[in-house]
Amino acid sequence: MDSCDPHFLRSLLVFKNTINQELIRSLHVYGLEDGKENEVEREFLFSGNGSYVEFRAYPVLRLMKFRVSQVLEGYVNGCWVCILAFHANRSPNFTCTPSILSVSRNPQLKLIPNLANDLQMVVETTCIKAENLQKSDEETSQGNDENHCQLRRSLPMLDLDLNRPPCPATMSESSDDQESGRQSPGLIEKKNRRAASDRIAKITLPDLVKYFDIPIVEASRSLNVGLTVLKKKCREFGIPRWPHRKIKSLDSLIRDLQEETGFQQKENKAAALAVAKRQRMLESEKESIERRPFLDMKIETKRFRQDVFKRRHRARVLRSQGLSLSGN
Repeated sequence: MDSCDPHFLRSLLVFKNTINQELIRSLHVYGLEDGKENEVEREFLFSGNGSYVEFRAYPVLRLMKFRVSQVLEGYVNGCWVCILAFHANRSPNFTCTPSILSVSRNPQLKLIPNLANDLQMVVETTCIKAENLQKSDEETSQGNDENHCQLRRSLPMLDLDLNRPPCPATMSESSDDQESGRQSPGLIEKKNRRAASDRIAKITLPDLVKYFDIPIVEASRSLNVGLTVLKKKCREFGIPRWPHRKIKSLDSLIRDLQEETGFQQKENKAAALAVAKRQRMLESEKESIERRPFLDMKIETKRFRQDVFKRRHRARVLRSQGLSLSGN
């Protein structure tokens, strides 16, 4: 099987066969060092009852001439329909990735690394571009935030559930709603339960990153969406689990090392340098997880955390034994 460096991935198109749903074709466009491009077409069997297999692919998709950069999801090429279209030179597309092509939701993709590695690269590239886009939007809209907030505070708000964001209304509209609520409360209750799909669709990955340091329940309240809705958005962005626990665990380890560094500086400078080095490594790993929440903690970090747990347990046992002996 031919393979290319996924770090030079320019475009990725994934097609599903309309006749045999288990057949998948992909077209990979890689950038070369000399500025040229290399197109690689691959074919896979996504067996529902067996393993995923990659076949030797002949150029079927390119028989009908089309420009790769213009292909979007839903494009039909004979008996093949495009279910994923990624282009590195375009703005990030926040449409829902099919679960069958999500590395976090479909573990069988690991059996075909040529496609799995490129799909993972698509997720990472989209996250980075989304973060940069969010920063630029914040800079351009910083001057209008204050006026917008004052306008929102001056208007009355309706009481809505967590799946529906607060929406401004005029005083006349608010009084009309209250009057109609007295006449037909069932209609108003049904209306308030309806989730604002347009507001949910606008939630981007940088919006979620702001709340990674708090539990997912508190994050859903801050975002004014339901817990189930927030979990679905996480799966869309390739986040299998809310990273609050990982970040909290790293923060706890960093605090312990900070205390140990202050103690070691008085006793042993060499040991203090080693502790400070590990602290920098943990801080760097925390920043990486905040940027790419689908990453897992390093094996070395997990072992270090296990050693810390063991030392704490032994210290508690010794303290309890000392208390029992002093009591006797």
